[in-house]
Amino acid sequence: MSTELSPHVSDVTPGHGALRPARSWLHSDAPSLSLNGPWRFRLSPTASGPEDFAEDGFDDQGWDTIPVPSHWVLEGDGAYGQPIYTNIRFPFPIDPPHVPDENPTGDYRRHFDLPAGWSDAERVLLRFDGVESLFRVWVNGVEVGGASGSRLAHEFDVTAEVRAGDNTVAVRVHQWSAASYVEDQDQWWLPGIFRDVTLLARPVGGIEDVWLRTGYEDGHGRIEAEVTADPSAFPVTLRIPELAIEHVWNAPGEITPLDVPAVLPWSAEVPRLYEATVSTAAESVALRVGFRTVEIRGDLFLVNGRRVVFHGVNRHETHPERGRVFDEEHAREDLARMKRFNVNAIRTSHYPPHPRLLDLADELGFWVVLECDLETHGFDQVDWVGNPSDDPAWREVCLDRIRRSVERDKNHPGIVIWSLGNEAGTGGNLAAMSAWVHARDAGRPVHYEGDYTGEYTDIYSRMYASVPETEQIGAADARSPLLNCTPAQSARQRGKPFLLCEYAHAMGNGPGAFDQYEALVRRYPRLHGGFVWEWRDHGLLATAADGTPYYAYGGDFGEVVHDGNFVMDGMLLSNDVPSPSLFEFAAVTRPIDFVFEGGKVAVTNLRHTADSADLGFRWRVEHDGVPVVSGELAVPVLAAGESGWAPVPPVPVASDAETWLTIEAALTRPTPWAPAGHVVATAQLDCTERRVVPAVRSRDDWRPGDGNLSVGIAEFSGGSLVRLADRPVTGPRLELFRAPTDNDESPSDGVEGSDDSIAGTSNADLWRRDGLDRLTARRVRVEHTADALRTLDKVSAANSAVWVMMESTWSLEDGELELRVEIEPSRGWRTVWPRIGIRFELPDGAAPVDGAEWFGLGPLESYPDSLQAARTGRFTATVRDLSVDYARPQETGHRSELRRLTLTSGAADVLHISTLPDTRGRRPGFTLGRHTPQQIARAGHPFELADSTTSHLVIDAAQHGLGSRACGPDVWPEFALRPESRTIRLRIAAG
Repeated sequence: MSTELSPHVSDVTPGHGALRPARSWLHSDAPSLSLNGPWRFRLSPTASGPEDFAEDGFDDQGWDTIPVPSHWVLEGDGAYGQPIYTNIRFPFPIDPPHVPDENPTGDYRRHFDLPAGWSDAERVLLRFDGVESLFRVWVNGVEVGGASGSRLAHEFDVTAEVRAGDNTVAVRVHQWSAASYVEDQDQWWLPGIFRDVTLLARPVGGIEDVWLRTGYEDGHGRIEAEVTADPSAFPVTLRIPELAIEHVWNAPGEITPLDVPAVLPWSAEVPRLYEATVSTAAESVALRVGFRTVEIRGDLFLVNGRRVVFHGVNRHETHPERGRVFDEEHAREDLARMKRFNVNAIRTSHYPPHPRLLDLADELGFWVVLECDLETHGFDQVDWVGNPSDDPAWREVCLDRIRRSVERDKNHPGIVIWSLGNEAGTGGNLAAMSAWVHARDAGRPVHYEGDYTGEYTDIYSRMYASVPETEQIGAADARSPLLNCTPAQSARQRGKPFLLCEYAHAMGNGPGAFDQYEALVRRYPRLHGGFVWEWRDHGLLATAADGTPYYAYGGDFGEVVHDGNFVMDGMLLSNDVPSPSLFEFAAVTRPIDFVFEGGKVAVTNLRHTADSADLGFRWRVEHDGVPVVSGELAVPVLAAGESGWAPVPPVPVASDAETWLTIEAALTRPTPWAPAGHVVATAQLDCTERRVVPAVRSRDDWRPGDGNLSVGIAEFSGGSLVRLADRPVTGPRLELFRAPTDNDESPSDGVEGSDDSIAGTSNADLWRRDGLDRLTARRVRVEHTADALRTLDKVSAANSAVWVMMESTWSLEDGELELRVEIEPSRGWRTVWPRIGIRFELPDGAAPVDGAEWFGLGPLESYPDSLQAARTGRFTATVRDLSVDYARPQETGHRSELRRLTLTSGAADVLHISTLPDTRGRRPGFTLGRHTPQQIARAGHPFELADSTTSHLVIDAAQHGLGSRACGPDVWPEFALRPESRTIRLRIAAG
């Protein structure tokens, strides 16, 4: 056999041999045989190699066994190579269409018995639902063809090759090929046969393809059927029993639109599906039909005549152990989780998902933007020279990909937009793809973000537009030019619906500003919401040298070129744990809105379709977080988009406690995605009577001292705290540093900076430049009175001439120990600060501080531009649960607007801390953890944080916002923390 280099790896032809045209993924009663399971496997380091493995009698007993579907780099504990993560960069030279000779190539073999009775089949097809990236197929030693398009379905006619009894199928898979240039999709490169392999018996007189296009208007439905079958297969019967439909077409020419007089519409909120079959004498195909009409009317995107707001996420297929291998149970729970967090839309970034995922989306209810398997982002590195999107040699590749995307999934009512792909520049091939879609499916619009001027798409789409820019797009009177547009092109784009196909980059601790974008969507109808980047982290489960499991990211597998933890950018952690950002998203996108006015509350149903009959409204009143009375709120049933009033219940107000009224909207009955009682929206009203804050007592009897004394439960040596309530405690130490978030570490673009940002430089770099992570103090003065101690410290960093003065006053006030800290910066600070706080160290001793109870905002972490999910109440958590295990350790755990905090050790109280607001009514927040910000900042993974013998408490007067700068706008100026004077006042008591 030949051992020459395979010519196929550099071939831009999308497929060859007995490859069949694209068609729907159908649920048919025709016989099929799954070829999933164990296959024989051999990995070679190059694309060359003998092809004798494909011969019928080849002895593969010495080969390994690998499961199909799977990715070979995730099998064998590294024996078959390692995953590679890149965002934009190609992990091979940019030399299209060529790839290196060092091209890992997997050879697969398995046997199967042709089922009895299949000899009567008109055709036998071999179907591959996903292979990365290029594969060739042999059956019984005969090459039947090959194809590329990793996330696309390919069927080969193997009728002439199969035989009764034992058969052999052999597949050669190349990791790299010309196709890799158009599959640069910000994800792990994971080669192999990773979706199902199926043998299909196509019966004589069967149905080749079906498309039931539906429409809906005012209670009436419409079906336009397209049936692909040989004329001899007729008559064909359409049955929808629930609608009493049994319609027979005796010949292809008889297939005409069918009016349905009374149907319920399909929507993402009320996903009403009707079971349908299309049958011939030889085969029956089952479909689920949803009636809906998609249209663009002016600058509005409508489904069933109503404007759609996409509260969406970008969804990659990823699992920490399986990679892109589909698991239906896990996928169903994943979608149910989306619904519970008010996600109503999915952009299938950046390829069609496993086809069953779309069945589940139809069933549970999601608006879907179905994206083609196309991205050429790496050509941005060479100014798009040679980009396949505008090279005629690649046109058939592009057209084949969009055809296979649309044809496979065209029956799904949840798909309301077709997307040509992602980050592939622009060019004639994309325009040709759009033209094909428009000709094939006039019922759904075409999306592609890179068509900035709107030459060939129906929707204006952008990524990571800032809040001001988004407002300029939405405002009816705006005239400023849009990105890369002339004034005329800008006017054209403003005449279309606008979609943020990616926004709010959810990497690490963040993003901020969900609520600002949502406010714009409510204000400007042209703005139709968007899709958060992205749904979940892509961490791959790995093991550290000491056996500790962790979630790996780029660079953890020894890649030569990689993009680090940029693949960890979801609102769901790799282990399915929702991050605080997901709770924030759910709070902002709540389907029910509450506005308090006088003695009433206005309740608005923000849904697209559903009324509020499935919801119950309940209220409760709490005094300092303790429930005192509750009841049901009488809210009328509200149609979608309707508002109504309800009386606010009588609220007993306490004179010595904060009084809060909380209203919740919750499901009254279970759904496929949530139990009864699941809360979909919450609002709070502060009913507290105003109370006077104790004034700072003036003292004029300060005198110098050595600082060796006690003030109440506090003991000092040399003016420094050494014990509190008979346990070792040190502090307060000025803390201006936080372990940088991924947004903090992202370089500024020099445009959207929240303060004196420097293009190409991150905030974290500026903080390190200014020494905020290595502050040192010089004691300037120690003074005391009979019941008070005052110290003054000058805090600065090596090689810095700017400083902060910190005055700490310990005193007894009304029998309580009070600490007042005045923080005042010098002039000359040039950038934002991460925080203004004080830190205490609490060594474990005999009773480690391992938990906290607090009254303030909770239950999860919160920051200035991410507060919507937080509510005022009383909460309890362990130190471990106060932090989030972000894939790269970073700032976490801050709870805002603290009133009272109790540090606990087991069931025992250790210390009680109360806060007093400053003169502007601002209260501090707190962070409690087992590591300092500096220790956290030095770790690349959670397992790199050594065991600690100390708990660290930081009381923050203020924190810098989160923003979305890892890929998007910086912190909004309102939430940026500039160097400023702040005061922290605490009352401390023994537990």
